[in-house]
Amino acid sequence: MKKHLAELRTLAEERGIDVSGEMRELERRIENSEPKPLTRFDRVQLARHQERPFTLDYIQMMCDDFVELHGDRNFRDDPAIVGGWATLDGKSVMVIGHQKGRDMKENLHRNFGSPHPEGYRKAARLMLMAEKFGRPVITFVDTQGAYPGIGAEERGQAEAIARNLFVMAGLGVPIVSCIIGEGGSGGALGIAVADRVLMMENAIYSVISPEGCAAILWRSRDMAADAAEALKLTAPDLADSGIIDEVVPEPGGGAHFDPEGAAEALREAILRHLSELGGLDRTQLIEARRAKYYAMGAWEETGADG
Repeated sequence: MKKHLAELRTLAEERGIDVSGEMRELERRIENSEPKPLTRFDRVQLARHQERPFTLDYIQMMCDDFVELHGDRNFRDDPAIVGGWATLDGKSVMVIGHQKGRDMKENLHRNFGSPHPEGYRKAARLMLMAEKFGRPVITFVDTQGAYPGIGAEERGQAEAIARNLFVMAGLGVPIVSCIIGEGGSGGALGIAVADRVLMMENAIYSVISPEGCAAILWRSRDMAADAAEALKLTAPDLADSGIIDEVVPEPGGGAHFDPEGAAEALREAILRHLSELGGLDRTQLIEARRAKYYAMGAWEETGADG
């Protein structure tokens, strides 16, 4: 539109016609009609949108022959984490991810996507099964965080997450993790220690939610937008800091406007990274994965007077 206005201005000048007033009015209207850049808190809202594709949606759109596996062989099955065998581009893979619900009944069944310890133990069991059969692991991260209830703590929530970090750090097969919505704290990290971490354009990934951060720093959840800016929890922020490896673009308006388009973009990225990792043997995979995480973070040294 601006290009057309420039052409009209040039044409008017060539013919000696003064249209400056009309052009200013048109430019004002165009500027007011153009979408404003998304703030970080806007992306938080998009990441939480109830119609965004969830793990099972992506599995259905990207994979064939999905066979869900249940239970941690210790306590029970946790519906907040789903996983099983699937076929991606003709190859067998293990897919694991957090699963939220669309309505209140399903959200109660899925515990709003916040896993108990048995969910993480199920995920670890499936990862070790994938290693046994030499199959890649693909994880989908979408949780506000692990469930902090008394029962979960009594059954070893912290130990279960820590065990998953240990298992994933030494797993002898390629791991690709995809942040598809919310990536909250250790609940997200429990299935996100991967060779490659991909992140949807409007997803978020942070040690704490903006509301939680605001409640601690300003004692008011009303400051959540300011907290989101300070946390730098969006995909471009995390790509700049080297926490994630690739930002996967979403269709205009967000993944919920075109789930199939979002799934195809994510599928292409996953296949590309799996292809790159396919040439590495077990030792190379583990060494590169550990080096990736050892290299994260930076600090500044100060002098004796600092």
